[in-house]
Amino acid sequence: MTEPLLGRSIDRLEDARFVQGRGRYVADLVAANALHGVVVRSPHAHARIAAISAEAARKMPGVAAVLTGAELAADGLGPMPCAVTAIPMTTPLVVPPYHALAHGVVRYVGEPVAFVVAASAEAARDAAEAVVVDYDPLPPVVAIADAISPGAPSIWPAATSNIAFQFNRGDIGPVAAALRDAAHVVECELVNNRVVAAPMETRGAIGEFDAASGRLHLTASAAGAHAIRDLLAAGVFRIDREMLRVSIPDVGGGFGMKNVLYPEWVLVLWAARRLRRPVRWIGDRSEDFTGSAHGRDSLIRVRLGLDRDGRLLALETKVFANLGAYVSTVAPAVPTMAMASAMGGVYDIPLIAFETRGVFTNTTPVDAYRGAGKPEANYLIERCIDIAARQLGMDALKLRRKNIMRRFPYASAMGLTVEQGSFAHAIDHAATAVDGFKARERSSRKQGRLRGLGLACFLETARGQPNEVAEVGFGQDGLIDLKVGTHSSGQGHETTYAQIAADALGLPLDRFRFRQGDTDDLDSGGGHGGARSMHQGGTALVMAAEGLIDNARRLAARLLQAGVDAIQYEAGVLRVATTGQEISLDEVARASFQSAGDDIAPGLAHKATHLCDRYTFPNGCHIAEVEIDPATGEVRLDRYVIFDDYGRLLDPRQTLGQVHGGVVQGIGQALFEQALFDAETGQILSGSLMDYALPRAGDLPAFEGELSPDFPSRANRLGVKGSGQAGAIAAPATIMNAVMNALAPLGVRHLDMPATPSRIWQAIQVAHSPDSARAAVAD
Repeated sequence: MTEPLLGRSIDRLEDARFVQGRGRYVADLVAANALHGVVVRSPHAHARIAAISAEAARKMPGVAAVLTGAELAADGLGPMPCAVTAIPMTTPLVVPPYHALAHGVVRYVGEPVAFVVAASAEAARDAAEAVVVDYDPLPPVVAIADAISPGAPSIWPAATSNIAFQFNRGDIGPVAAALRDAAHVVECELVNNRVVAAPMETRGAIGEFDAASGRLHLTASAAGAHAIRDLLAAGVFRIDREMLRVSIPDVGGGFGMKNVLYPEWVLVLWAARRLRRPVRWIGDRSEDFTGSAHGRDSLIRVRLGLDRDGRLLALETKVFANLGAYVSTVAPAVPTMAMASAMGGVYDIPLIAFETRGVFTNTTPVDAYRGAGKPEANYLIERCIDIAARQLGMDALKLRRKNIMRRFPYASAMGLTVEQGSFAHAIDHAATAVDGFKARERSSRKQGRLRGLGLACFLETARGQPNEVAEVGFGQDGLIDLKVGTHSSGQGHETTYAQIAADALGLPLDRFRFRQGDTDDLDSGGGHGGARSMHQGGTALVMAAEGLIDNARRLAARLLQAGVDAIQYEAGVLRVATTGQEISLDEVARASFQSAGDDIAPGLAHKATHLCDRYTFPNGCHIAEVEIDPATGEVRLDRYVIFDDYGRLLDPRQTLGQVHGGVVQGIGQALFEQALFDAETGQILSGSLMDYALPRAGDLPAFEGELSPDFPSRANRLGVKGSGQAGAIAAPATIMNAVMNALAPLGVRHLDMPATPSRIWQAIQVAHSPDSARAAVAD
């Protein structure tokens, strides 16, 4: 029997090929006789297309085609569908047609207008520059407040006041009454700033068409092969899904934005079918900034009621969520169902009313980004708790401890049942981490700096798409293939799934081969998103391994001429309990290729479907300490402490890596990142890494804290809770609470993310004169 692997931190199996440059990304793949595509994109945020002149481009050397919206319509391709239209909205959801090439009007800078295909990427780029588009500019609107204001330019005729939908959950009547009677009411308006996902690998795709079978094949840097296949087949190409294969090689980061259906996926397939040759498109960094889905971007108005003792009574939240110019793949779910599920955080709030509106603007479409609605929900409650503590003169940590959920299962005001949580445990640990803050604060003041302490709890509702599929089976070479319908874009699934299978079968790690992201391998799968992979996919894999053992026992019974009930399995050996006869799993597998029988598939394989719509509830408490130079507004993050609960830790080091990655992205949103658009032209002002600030290693402290394995989830057999998104949920409020705590002595009461030096400096100037600022520091 091999030593159990689950619960141990091991070196990742995939890392050797990645660090040695042996990863296989879309840009590494070569399709024989492939053409190269370049997208002609709109330079306008809002304009009518008067005419497209492409004849000169079509005559240039090496050019195979210049395709426009006219050809797209002539070939009968449908618009790209939204995947989540069944949400119970208060008003009907407006889903405008989103074509792979613009029809008549462009609505954001970077929207595809034409697709140039040539023998080389250089020839395609030269020809793209020769395509002349005659635009009649229209007034754009890029900010939420401007889009919903009276007289704003209309982006879609069907969307009155540029509102795509309204969603309500909770009864406003009792909430309003509770707020009227509350001893204290905190009111605030918060901006959750727009961000760019900026994965290391930009998007890319290869489209292929087999003329003999009529079958299409898309290879893409994506994260949900089956969903992309189904949307493309049914909504765009209007073919049976069996006629479209989607395969996804290694993916260099995604964070939600690679789950989305994109125009380029349509274009490479369509061009390949028209030209009967493979077509390759690799996006550059600028295209990723303008043409890949952005994240967050909401305006939130909150009222929080408390009694005289600081007990939370009621929460009213009104959200305006920027959708951009179109309704992207899962965009409606983010500020509605996802955000509602986490509304109120870890707190016992008896009454909650939540209202959200989706808003169209002339900007890049917005979709799911790490956490997808949960960071927004957590940010608003954690900022409000801090504001309430300041207004009531209470300690922020004590106010949190007073109001956390304590009795489980807990039925939330949003209709979700929280199975259990270690909320008090996390807060108690956090209390010990703040020891010595006053001394550190005095030391900072002596150096002319302001030190701030921030803390925030978080509760995630992790599940993503319900249900998952996995298959475990022997190959002819004796290796055991692990096929799972989830997708890794850097999370380490190749290792963790092998750990799960190795423990389930009692075999060493080197016996397993991980396969993912190919619709020809598995006929269904939920892909990436929602911190779901171990909860959903891991459980499915355990079920598949158990099914493989059952199949092996049946075949071994035939080979050993014994009853199935007499066959025992342990660590790769099948044994007759009464006689001691035995046969290895490998021998059974080899026999299965020859004479498996009607009830056992050749190759000794088993596919399992895990049917589960239950959430897991990762939670914790984070602490940050920042130093601010009041003369310049510069922020230095000095400490970051994590006390989190992710249930059973399958691989503690990998879990911690996921948490750290999410925390860094949350820090980025709080201190550095913002996708900005010019209000008059709609041009993106932060459209490259020269203008868009990402956190660097030098901006980060060494993370402290610990993960608790003492509260396993009961929602799945592995006892795990999703860890992939949690850091991005907790960090923004933690950082901003620290920044506001540091600025409080100067009278600064409000600041929106990102807390950049210029914003902080301006807030200090407004609140106090420079002399007053220096006096506050010296005090």
